[in-house]
Amino acid sequence: MAHMLTVNNLNKTYSNGIKALKGIDLTVKEGDFFALLGPNGAGKSTTIGIISSLVNKTSGKVTINGFDLDNNVYEAKRQIGIVPQEFNFNPFETVLDILMNQAGYYGVVMRQRRLLCEKYLKALGLWEKRNGIAKDLSGGMKRRMMIIRALVHQPPLLILDEPTAGVDTELRYFLWDFLRTMNREGTTIILTTHYLEEAEKMCRNIAIIDHGKIIQNTSMQNLLQQHNTERFFIDIQEKTETIPTLPGYKVSYAGSHSFEVKVSKGQSLNELFLHLEKQKLHVTGLRSEGNRLEELFLDMTAKH
Repeated sequence: MAHMLTVNNLNKTYSNGIKALKGIDLTVKEGDFFALLGPNGAGKSTTIGIISSLVNKTSGKVTINGFDLDNNVYEAKRQIGIVPQEFNFNPFETVLDILMNQAGYYGVVMRQRRLLCEKYLKALGLWEKRNGIAKDLSGGMKRRMMIIRALVHQPPLLILDEPTAGVDTELRYFLWDFLRTMNREGTTIILTTHYLEEAEKMCRNIAIIDHGKIIQNTSMQNLLQQHNTERFFIDIQEKTETIPTLPGYKVSYAGSHSFEVKVSKGQSLNELFLHLEKQKLHVTGLRSEGNRLEELFLDMTAKH
């Protein structure tokens, strides 16, 4: 499978001396749905800024769909559609004008522009708003328009920087379905998000960046297999101010009628219930809490 994006030994040192990137290597295959995760200040935005040619690198090499960013910047930029975190369009233009102008910047001919704008406006439920002024759109509609704007020149690589930030649950699931469809139809997608559930559900491969270095670069499946514990909250009928004695389990107090217990991979819950029964504690509820990727992410970034 061909590589859609290759980053080799990428470094960035800002004028104030801060080293934002420290020799990162990254490969995204054609057709992948790829997560780039990291805490605030880890280097995600700098990496995306360099890939999109908005930030000048200090050293290293970036190749996008076979085009070297240094030697063929125009063609390299044509391969990418970017959806940034912030809304950055003219709020006093109509939705259709914004999209038509964007397609024009990439040399899309007029007839094709109209067809593509209509296609994506209808797919994302904004066709009825096409002649409305952009500032009058709701936040969710603006977010959808940003995605359409990134797609109107039909780039093979779509980069989404927090695409569902601030949107409601219904719209988030709608956008997930749309992006899955785009990916199935051949668009390579790179996603950055603070909703780690989103990355776990959507992405096949993942890189985690921290302090300017890649600390994990693997498949989502392989990463999740590193998850060694599961967290449960157990509700009991009896009121208690002490933690039950549960040998072999990590237990912490979670309220007068509940406690938290961490269960290692392969460890049985049966023994836990037997311990509770011996102490004459009656279980009224059991629920699993926490996101596997979130717990791994917190553990990995805490070590760097």
